[in-house]
Amino acid sequence: MTTTPTPAAEPLASEELTRQLSHQVSQSVFDGSRLRVVLLVEVYDGAQQQFLETYENLRSHVESVPGHIGEQLCQSIENPSQWLITSEWESAPPFLNWVSSEEHVRMVKPLHSCVRDTRSLRFHVVRETGRSETGAGPGRGGLQSAPRVGDGVIRHALTFTVKPGSEDAVGKILADYASPEPRVDDTTRLCRTSLFLHGNRVVRAIEVRGDLLAALRHVAEQPEVRAVEEAINPYLEQERDLGDPESARVFYTRAALPAVHHVTAGEQDPRATRHALSYPARPGCGMRLAQLLAERDEAAANEPGGPVLCSTIFQRDDVVVRLVDVRGDLHGGDPAVTLGLPDPERAAELTTLLDGFTDAGSPGDGGLVRALEGARMELVTDRRAPDA
Repeated sequence: MTTTPTPAAEPLASEELTRQLSHQVSQSVFDGSRLRVVLLVEVYDGAQQQFLETYENLRSHVESVPGHIGEQLCQSIENPSQWLITSEWESAPPFLNWVSSEEHVRMVKPLHSCVRDTRSLRFHVVRETGRSETGAGPGRGGLQSAPRVGDGVIRHALTFTVKPGSEDAVGKILADYASPEPRVDDTTRLCRTSLFLHGNRVVRAIEVRGDLLAALRHVAEQPEVRAVEEAINPYLEQERDLGDPESARVFYTRAALPAVHHVTAGEQDPRATRHALSYPARPGCGMRLAQLLAERDEAAANEPGGPVLCSTIFQRDDVVVRLVDVRGDLHGGDPAVTLGLPDPERAAELTTLLDGFTDAGSPGDGGLVRALEGARMELVTDRRAPDA
């Protein structure tokens, strides 16, 4: 295997289970609890043997991935074309590292020729029979201590890079399109879309009530969105053809930037403004960096009157983006709080994870202000549905 969790990710497990879950955190992959991944698959008629052979090859590789506990392959007793693959992981981070790797993209590619449709679902294990309530044995994760209380909103992001020098042209294209219809169906609604640029990297964050996959498909089908996607194609660093299902699938797989943590202070403020910060993680340090930012934001959410009203951290490989709603201007408060930096005693670890933030822990010489300005992403557009 070429993609494995780094040693920096090891603290994500057992000690997180001992922390009482904060009611302000509606989403997090840093609980240390075991993860159950469910993949629903519909196989083309006559392609079952090809599917089984491809699955066996994939299974033989994933068994050696650190953090993988085991899995099952199941076939429907009512419709033989329907299959179910379930896998269990010590915690969410090892799975996310594996599923976002280029090796995973390459290995699942043969499945696409024999599969009509797939749907992936991911769950923390909260309760079960036959095992201890406190865990599944040494080094094998544990149960989530309590269920999270969500806010009904699903958060997701896509990211890709454009050719250097094309940023202004791409920014204009992405800012000028008409908003798609927010209503997807009776149960799903697109609430908010925020677009940012940092250098030549584009980040599009969306908030959805209902079915995320249905919302993504709905947006992709809108004529105004399709025109925008076509217009930016010549500027992309990695070529794509969204009219070709295989090319589109690979692009969206690589572009996915999952939300790994969301926390809110539980306050509303009409002065709130949305910002995005990009943190340059060193190779192999993205997940640990995201965890440190999550811990700091969780602590800040318990401090009354703080500048950060809510924070969502997105992470994939070494791309770490923190979306924050703050009171007033981004530079209006303590830059350390706005950056989401750990407490001073954690600053030494921070500098080992960040590339180029070596002076981030030195407020006296303006290092934090420079770090904040260097991390700030340029807002392209921030659109909310009328009743969101």
